[in-house]
Amino acid sequence: MKLLVVIAVGLRPKDLVHAPVLRGLGQHGFVAPLDTVFPAVTCTVQATFLTGLPPSGHGAVGNGWYFRDLAQVMLWRQSNQLVHGEKLYEAARARFGARTAKMFWWWNMYSPAVDWSVTPRPEYHADGLKKPGLYSEPPALQSELQQQLGPFPLFDFWGPRAGIASTRWITSSALAVIDRHDPDLMLAYLPHLDYDHQRWGPDDPRSVQAVRDLDAECARLIEKARAKNAHVIVVSEYGIEKATKPVFLNRLLHENGYLRLQETSHGQLLDCGACRVFVVADHQCAHVYVRDASDLEAVRTLLAKTPGVARVLDRTQQQELGINHDRSGELICIAEPGHWFAYHYWLDEARRPDFAPTVDIHRKPGYDPAELFLDPKIKFPKLKVARVLAKKLLGFRYLMDVISTDSSQVMGSHGRLYDDDDAGPVFLCSDKSLARDRVAATDVKELCLKMLGR
Repeated sequence: MKLLVVIAVGLRPKDLVHAPVLRGLGQHGFVAPLDTVFPAVTCTVQATFLTGLPPSGHGAVGNGWYFRDLAQVMLWRQSNQLVHGEKLYEAARARFGARTAKMFWWWNMYSPAVDWSVTPRPEYHADGLKKPGLYSEPPALQSELQQQLGPFPLFDFWGPRAGIASTRWITSSALAVIDRHDPDLMLAYLPHLDYDHQRWGPDDPRSVQAVRDLDAECARLIEKARAKNAHVIVVSEYGIEKATKPVFLNRLLHENGYLRLQETSHGQLLDCGACRVFVVADHQCAHVYVRDASDLEAVRTLLAKTPGVARVLDRTQQQELGINHDRSGELICIAEPGHWFAYHYWLDEARRPDFAPTVDIHRKPGYDPAELFLDPKIKFPKLKVARVLAKKLLGFRYLMDVISTDSSQVMGSHGRLYDDDDAGPVFLCSDKSLARDRVAATDVKELCLKMLGR
């Protein structure tokens, strides 16, 4: 049996009232709350979907972590080898000889068990120029798709323009791969709902419209799956709650003498290898890396009394949430409801690093949702962007410094585990025979294999 698995990022059970096609999928088959893992963030949950393991087993403890042997924070890595454990597509090939297409799911590079894959891969030129790009297996696939569909809209995939255009392109690319190659297992990732839920809050009218737009794109995929007599799963990694209060743990550590910074010509840089303590902020989770055990108790006490911090987990307490792994921080903070952790570490805005007001997901030592917004202090932002792009076209070096460092704009976040099922993630399935009251993220892999084996 063929299977389509769609990740509809940020979709909640309560959103289905605005999504008739997805609601109909649940009525025809079944719909259930998804019990996700902590932290409920993209890379962690997708690794659990693929392996059936908690973070303590697969090692993807966040969207990134501190690589101690390199003394560097690295986020949004794509190598399949970073995730430990047997993956869904490896099991599907071994059991059924299944051929897999992986369209924009994470951990999307260098898996010999995936036959067709596409993932964003910006091109960084030696002169500082950044251009949209894709990485694919086989290598010709990305150019074939862009010839058919037009260039991949990278700047609609993340940044102030992020929105429905990226989801539409990914949907169209998945349909094109189905038409050309007819995979047994199609994995498709539709991202745009997540953006508006974070920008405006999950119940804002603009977010409701994003749900309707998502439903329309899912309808295209579901229709194709039915024509192929394929089963369908639509799942979200996490729910998103209204969260308007950033918590600056690195600044707190800076004020208390735990950070080490490098003073450079382009601002202050966090010197992770020399810090006594620092934080990798990831939505509502913060990994706290403590170099010397003698600092642990004082740091834990400091963080525990910080407004916006619900819990501080030591290594033993991390076991209860399945996050105890060598890659995790010696301590982990969980945010209070309505709060989230910002990465900012500098105390003087005049000494902020030059990448702070740009979209730069790899140099920032933590997640920055403010990248979804143009700086409201810029009077004519489109004119400024045009001027910077003109410099780019003329061959000059340029800095696309159009992002605010004011985190108060953000209206939604995720990462902690919610008590309210309606605010959490959802699991929809076309196969009623597999119905259950709840679905655990650790069970998704085996459910997929059951459906492929029918």
